[in-house]
Amino acid sequence: MSRKGNCWDNSVMERFFLNLKMERVWQRQYANHDEARCDINQYIVGFYNAVRLHSTLGYLSPIAYEAKLTVKQPISLSEIS
Repeated sequence: MSRKGNCWDNSVMERFFLNLKMERVWQRQYANHDEARCDINQYIVGFYNAVRLHSTLGYLSPIAYEAKLTVKQPISLSEIS
């Protein structure tokens, strides 16, 4: 719940839940609560956090973004005379 007078507190989570519903939940029929829970968990862990392109990461997947950050750059040393 957002603070009084600040409607942007929950905007990130509201967008996440909208994406979850549009991309997964509304596209499927679940037989029971456990099946829905398992499918939503699989979506979050296997797709949303791993494969899906995120605009804030320069349209890279989180895995690709982390790999890009962890590429080891050679350290240049200055020569002291």
